[in-house]
Amino acid sequence: MTSTPGSAGPTAEATPPPSERPPSEPPASGAAGRIRRFSRAERWVHRVTGALMLLCVATAACLYVPQLAELVGRRALVVTLHEWSGLLLPVPLLLGLASRALRADLRRLNRFLPYDAEWLRAVRRRDARPGARPAGKFNAGQKLYAGWIAGAVLVMLGTGLLMWFTGLAPVLWRTSATFVHDWLALAIGVVLAGHIGMAYGDPQARRGMRTGSVDRAWAEREHPRWKEE
Repeated sequence: MTSTPGSAGPTAEATPPPSERPPSEPPASGAAGRIRRFSRAERWVHRVTGALMLLCVATAACLYVPQLAELVGRRALVVTLHEWSGLLLPVPLLLGLASRALRADLRRLNRFLPYDAEWLRAVRRRDARPGARPAGKFNAGQKLYAGWIAGAVLVMLGTGLLMWFTGLAPVLWRTSATFVHDWLALAIGVVLAGHIGMAYGDPQARRGMRTGSVDRAWAEREHPRWKEE
C-alpha cells in the first residue's frame, strides 16, 4: 500500500473488530459504540455446557415423566445419555480454564462487592430506576446464579455417581443420594427456566453471548461499575 501526501505512512495493521477490543478502548469509526464482553473461548464453554445441561434435563424428564417415557421409549439409551452428559458437564469449564479471559471472569463472579448488596436491596424493593442497581461486569444476581449452579452441578455429580456405581456406598447412602438427586434436578430445571426466560428478555445480553460484543450504552446503563473493574 502506498501512502498519500501528508500522511505518516501506510496503515500498518487493520483495526481490530469490536469483539476483540478491550472495554476501555474507544470504538473505532463504524463500530457503533460496541465493546467486547465475552471471548470466543467463553462463548464456546457456555454453549457446550448449556447443551450438556439441556440434554441432562431432557433425559431426566424422559426418565421420570411417564408420558414422556412412553413417547420416547428406549429407556436404556436414555439412561446412558443422561449418565454421560452429566459426567461430561464439568469438562468444558475445566478445558476453558486455559483461557485468561475466562479465568478473569471467574474471579469477578467469585467476588461479592459492596455495590452488589445495594443491587440486591434495589431488587427487593423493586426499584428499577437508572443507577439504583449498580453492577460491575456481572450483577449480584448473576453472581448468585453462577455460584448456585456450580454447587448444584457438583452435588448432582456426586449423587449421580453413588446411584450409578451401586457398590460405592451402603443402601442408605444410595437412597439418600437418589432423594437429593431427584429434588435438586427439579430445582435446577426451574432455575434454568428462569435463566433462559431472563436471557430472552434482554436482547443485548443474548447478543453478548452470541457475538461477544454489546452496545456501549447498554453496558454503561446496566453495568456502570464494569469500567472500574
